[in-house]
Amino acid sequence: MGLSASAPAPIETSIHQFTVKDARGKVVDLSIFKGKVLLVVNVASKCGFTDVNYTQLTELYNKYKDKDFEILAFPCNQFLAQEPGTSEEVKEFACTRYKAEYPMFQKVKVNGPNTAPVYQFLKASKWSICGTRIKWNFTKFLVDKDGKVIARYGPVTKPLSMESDIRKALGEV
Repeated sequence: MGLSASAPAPIETSIHQFTVKDARGKVVDLSIFKGKVLLVVNVASKCGFTDVNYTQLTELYNKYKDKDFEILAFPCNQFLAQEPGTSEEVKEFACTRYKAEYPMFQKVKVNGPNTAPVYQFLKASKWSICGTRIKWNFTKFLVDKDGKVIARYGPVTKPLSMESDIRKALGEV
């Protein structure tokens, strides 16, 4: 009696292979971002890093949004419950207080057994001093136009300090 070999599960090689839900629960296929440089961030509204990050993310977005750059914000409540609101409340907060116009998605888990698949991919692509674990709110991943993770930045890294890496990924340097 022979063993039947099943094909191995496909291994994602690009962020464009994932679907996620936006703040209102609508499914979004991340392949719509093919050809764009992405900055993927786990956000929180009640964190000590909130003001500087949202302010500088909005500044970067406004400067590069017309040059094939997008910011993808994923609210997360895993760090001292610093994102207690609903996904829609988070979007309202970011849009009203920080004029954030970039895509805001549903709350996700970035660590543990219920980690969102897109975050499993991001973390496996670029490790940090903490290994694959996300250390805190506002961990950032820079993704190239082909959907590959090219850099990972910790929570204390201010978005504007990544501008030269973003420009390089956009082909401006």
